[in-house]
Amino acid sequence: MSDTRIERDSMGELEVPASALYGAQTQRAVNNFPVSGQPMPSAFVHAVARIKWAAAEVNAALGLLDAARAEAIAAAAREIVEGQHDDQFPIDVFQTGSGTSTNMNVNEVIAHLASDGLEVGPNDHVNMGQSSNDVIPTAIHLAAALAVKDTLLPALNHLRSAIDAKASELDGVVKTGRTHLMDAMPVRMSQELGGWSSQVGQAIERLEDGQVRLGRLAQGGTAVGTGINAHPEFASRMAQVLSQQTGLRLEPNDSFFASLASQDAAVELSGHLRTYACAVMKIANDLRWMNSGPLAGLGEIELEALQPGSSIMPGKVNPVIPESAAQAAAQVIGLDTAVTVAGQSGNFQLNVMLPLIANNLLTSITLMSNVSRLLADRAIATFKVREDNIQAPLARNPILVTALNSVIGYDAAAAIAKQAYQAGRPIVEVAEEETDLSREELERLLDPAQLTRGGIPE
Repeated sequence: MSDTRIERDSMGELEVPASALYGAQTQRAVNNFPVSGQPMPSAFVHAVARIKWAAAEVNAALGLLDAARAEAIAAAAREIVEGQHDDQFPIDVFQTGSGTSTNMNVNEVIAHLASDGLEVGPNDHVNMGQSSNDVIPTAIHLAAALAVKDTLLPALNHLRSAIDAKASELDGVVKTGRTHLMDAMPVRMSQELGGWSSQVGQAIERLEDGQVRLGRLAQGGTAVGTGINAHPEFASRMAQVLSQQTGLRLEPNDSFFASLASQDAAVELSGHLRTYACAVMKIANDLRWMNSGPLAGLGEIELEALQPGSSIMPGKVNPVIPESAAQAAAQVIGLDTAVTVAGQSGNFQLNVMLPLIANNLLTSITLMSNVSRLLADRAIATFKVREDNIQAPLARNPILVTALNSVIGYDAAAAIAKQAYQAGRPIVEVAEEETDLSREELERLLDPAQLTRGGIPE
């Protein structure tokens, strides 16, 4: 029994695997693009299938497609959306820049599944009223918007909740603040974590705002933006059906020419992901520094011990979760650079780096979603404070003298700080010797907890 079969397309005959649900056009793309070995993300393929499902319903409602074919196409597309045939989409990410190969891959698989007792054509029926040039940009928006709504935003909200809970738990812990990695005025640990929470919260705001632009679809523009071969109501009906399917707020873009030729909303989302990656990098590095040691570093916190840290040094434990998060953040920053270049590749009526944009956006969303939950559950929620390592350097911190600026002046305060630092003595002792302020007054003015509340000491 042969392990291949013959399929035909407009260019002629071609052998495809006998078990494949796809046809000749998919096989040509498999043969043409042995580049990375990485297929398009399943979430993107599912979004394309969702468009086919909606299109079948819309075309049937418009009287352009008979009910039997429409139902068969919709049923086949639903199976793909549910992930039943993920192994049937083998085309490399680095394919034709319009994504035509992936569009036809989905068309062919649906046609094959829907042809039980019916003649269903991948171009004439499954692709009715559509072009790769509007399907693929629509699928980018749809897949990204769904991933943001269902995966990324819940992960960020989870991380922010974990940070806020830990900040509340540690509100009474006062530590030495640091600027330029050098000792500075004291802060409460809750204030430090509150900065992280704000960064995550602002990332949530940006992502939610960007959903508005992702909700404007290219579908209906067909080949070049004019809507050739699509019913005048096709675009609006497609947006309505896809909105009902997904719970997203979707509408046709006000210019299909912009939707096909540019990827500004995708570039915007990538920029938001890059910005959030910077926040993740900052949080991860703060955790690494605070955990450093445990003897020769800061040792302010102790992260959960998750695995041995060295193949040669027994007992060594490393901050593996922050390191993982930092690497993921670096990758997202790099992926954003590629998306930015791809976003510039709109030539006349079409952008020709669409598969790259789709892949990088969905990869970045996955990375940031996963490391956000890891940071929340395996680093922030579980770290312990080493108060002995916090209190000793706080008491000796000569920068506390900043609180005396308004009382004795900057130059006098600087001299006291220098003397305290050189002698390794608490600032309050040196200040008591060098000023006429009482010990009681100095302890009140130099109280670290009080100094975290801001204002001018009185």
